[in-house]
Amino acid sequence: MRKSLLFLSFLTALSLNAQDCSDLFISEYVEGPANDNAIEIYNPTTTPINLSGYTVNRYSNGNNTVTTPFIFNLSGTIAAGDVIVIGNGQQDSIDLGTYWSIPVSNDLFQLYDDNCAGDYNANSTFYFNGDDAITIEYNSAIVDIFGKVGEDPGLAWTDDITAGFTDVNGGTWWTKRKTLIRKSTVKQGVTNNPILFNPTIEYDSLPDATYNNLGTHNCDCATTTNIDDAQKISYVMYPNPLKYGNNITINSSQPIKQIRIINMVGQRFLFNNIINVSDFSIGNYIIEIEFENGLVEVSKLVIE
Repeated sequence: MRKSLLFLSFLTALSLNAQDCSDLFISEYVEGPANDNAIEIYNPTTTPINLSGYTVNRYSNGNNTVTTPFIFNLSGTIAAGDVIVIGNGQQDSIDLGTYWSIPVSNDLFQLYDDNCAGDYNANSTFYFNGDDAITIEYNSAIVDIFGKVGEDPGLAWTDDITAGFTDVNGGTWWTKRKTLIRKSTVKQGVTNNPILFNPTIEYDSLPDATYNNLGTHNCDCATTTNIDDAQKISYVMYPNPLKYGNNITINSSQPIKQIRIINMVGQRFLFNNIINVSDFSIGNYIIEIEFENGLVEVSKLVIE
């Protein structure tokens, strides 16, 4: 039975997506402490996209329909290869009767684009908490889906295939208290509701309250990104966080010369082609990736 389920999921994934690099999609998802929530939207095309008619919708707690408080209307334009960052704009504590709603952190709020925030007083779209499906829609037609509309996974969607990627069996949370970045190999959104939502397929996971990647996106579309190609290299490091005892893989658009892993006390470990971290202790590490062209990229690795 499990083999049939996996085969069906694979066939479904092939038919869920729009054409490569043809329309907007979610490039980053932040579900952080308190109300620190944000969505980054990327334009993979070679022309600017007028945002009139586009909305971000929250399908809360397994709902199949969406109502006005959970629909955020976008405005303005996204340049080719550029992004906008939108999110929770609550800047003061709000008494909701049974509890106080805490404001978004200033560090995250400063990363939003103009007119790209909503709160309880105006809009509730960005009060998602790990178990809500998020869509981008154009004139009510779905352009991209994060999660599965109509499914309540529990507290979050997870990496547990035995539970259909819900948290029924206590799998590792992927959509609650995490930052997820769309893999550079993803070139289009999911336009049909998936049978199963496996967040590990299209997203890389970063630790809670990681905001420093918001504002840019690396993608393998022809337009690349709004970052000068001479100054930025597309690469994916996965899985991250990494389970203790396992190894990590790095795929990049340029040949790698050397990889340096630095622990929190400053010790350096050098690797060339094979990266073996199976003996590393649980904790946080810095990874410096030096490419053959001389550029160096720095990432954070979490072993848990």
